[in-house]
Amino acid sequence: MLHINVADLRRSYTLAGLDKEDLTEKPIDLFEKWLKECLDAGLYDPNGVVVSTVNKEGQPHSRMVLLKNYDENSLVFFTNLGSRKAHDIADNPRVSMLFPWYYLERQVIFTGTAEKLSLPEVLKYFHSRPRDSQIGAWASHQSSRISARSALESKFMELKEKFSKGEVPLPTFWGGFRVTFDSVEFWQGRENRLHDRFMYTRTGSDSWDIARLAP
Repeated sequence: MLHINVADLRRSYTLAGLDKEDLTEKPIDLFEKWLKECLDAGLYDPNGVVVSTVNKEGQPHSRMVLLKNYDENSLVFFTNLGSRKAHDIADNPRVSMLFPWYYLERQVIFTGTAEKLSLPEVLKYFHSRPRDSQIGAWASHQSSRISARSALESKFMELKEKFSKGEVPLPTFWGGFRVTFDSVEFWQGRENRLHDRFMYTRTGSDSWDIARLAP
């Protein structure tokens, strides 16, 4: 086995700081400001977010998905409802969502409760996707075992022919989740590992407690 010395992989974070005067009254406003800065910096997949769930045995799982909508109280993503994440959420709706914006030496972590989106919300987004992505949703029974990639590609081509005319219907096993968040942490890397961390914790329907955390 090639053993890479990861202990010596390090760098100093010097791009920016985060002070109390930089904070906004609501966390979503600071999130949106940072998201725009990611877009302006040309980051790949700035809406990529690590969703962590815990199953009924207490085993956590994490995976990257794409944020597809947000408002001042919630974040939205879509998935196969037969996936491991969907099964985990059915058993335990508490989730964490981490935006790893390493290029800007930043992280944002949301924690909250997930619930299924309504059928009209799912249908509207599904039909906004590229047609091949709609067909791909039909072809993949996410998290199930498959014999080979060729089987997946063959199924895709079969469905592409089947749905060659007219609208691609919404699969009954495809949907989305809205995560209503109750805490948000903003992390900005700093020199000497003295990072800036601020935690927003919901105290009411429209109010937040803000605290600086030690790094």
